[in-house]
Amino acid sequence: MSALVVVETQHSPLGLRPLSAARRLGARAVFVTRDLGRYVHDGSPLLALPDLADEVIEADTTDPSVIVGLLRPGDGVCTVTDYSLEVVAEAARLAGLPGLDPAAARAARNKLATREACARAGVPVPRFARVLTVGQAREAAAAIGYPCVAKPPTDAGSIGVALCRDPGDLEQAAAELLAVATDYRGQPRPAGILVEEYLVGPEVSVESVIAAGQRSVLGVTDKKLGPHPHFAELGQDFPSLLPPAAQRACAEVAAAALDAIGHDFGAAHVEVKLTAAGPRLVEINARPAGALITTLIEKSTGIDLVLQVTRLHLGQRADLTVTRHRGAASRHLAAPADGVVRAIHGLDLARLVPGTCEVAVHVSPGDQVRAPRNNADTLGHVVTVGETAGAAARSADTAIGQLSVEVAC
Repeated sequence: MSALVVVETQHSPLGLRPLSAARRLGARAVFVTRDLGRYVHDGSPLLALPDLADEVIEADTTDPSVIVGLLRPGDGVCTVTDYSLEVVAEAARLAGLPGLDPAAARAARNKLATREACARAGVPVPRFARVLTVGQAREAAAAIGYPCVAKPPTDAGSIGVALCRDPGDLEQAAAELLAVATDYRGQPRPAGILVEEYLVGPEVSVESVIAAGQRSVLGVTDKKLGPHPHFAELGQDFPSLLPPAAQRACAEVAAAALDAIGHDFGAAHVEVKLTAAGPRLVEINARPAGALITTLIEKSTGIDLVLQVTRLHLGQRADLTVTRHRGAASRHLAAPADGVVRAIHGLDLARLVPGTCEVAVHVSPGDQVRAPRNNADTLGHVVTVGETAGAAARSADTAIGQLSVEVAC
């Protein structure tokens, strides 16, 4: 029996889906991680992970040769987290298995490499500079203008991304980022950080799959972001409510960006801002969309994106046939302030909202929480469906409005 070897995963509910997809396709589900405790602990949405895997292996997931040693002919190897894109691409190439071009994985993984490749190809990107010191950050920001954005080159989920309105904000953000040598998963960061032009406009993501050399756009997702100076993602609507012409323009920028880095296999989740001057690239994620977007795609179109991408990794053909036309939305629960959870209210009320199909909370009284600084800080979610994305969004806003987290500061 062939196996799907999943190397690390996301901490959201998406993290479980490759394993269940493998089993649905009759393959063994093997999960490889440096530390299982990172995923399986009180309050984690991944508590069922050991039950979904036929085998759990703790190993060095930063070494492609270690991953290759676990693979056999007919197996597949994949990841749904940016932090393992490169090692999985290298392992697949070394083992002769289906996978993304390692050069494309490296370019997607490093935001500077993405910017440089896209700028060379004429893809519209924000003005940017790589800086190694706080002084260089000040010089770059003076040239780019305020407000600007400071961000680490290889983190994901808006970790470390900050809006800087003035030199004081920038110096603080740059000093904090430059003082940290490792990313969220404890892997070494490349030297330096990025200072970028702040793009004003709604943010969307373009969801696509490339199989047998053909790229298919599944749709555009509208995103709802939390308050500045952070960029935590607190909601998604699928399909987008933007006019069709605007969606096409965003999809064209996403496709051009993927071509620029040589993306040649599997799913891609490309973030774009729709500015007054047109769409501008935010970043490329060379894997299925995170958070709950794959759930929204399935509820809207009938396409189980993770299942179909798993087929590709196992050397099978993907089926991207749309079987329904609906709307879906998600909203994420966030703490109002830093502190300790005293109580969670409104779960039963949220489930009563028409169109609500999923309500989940991942914290309990006594847990330490904080107001959202990045996507990892969300505490739960609701998922809704409707005849249109607008109807689903209205239900999602109503459902999340029933929930509240009482925090002792």
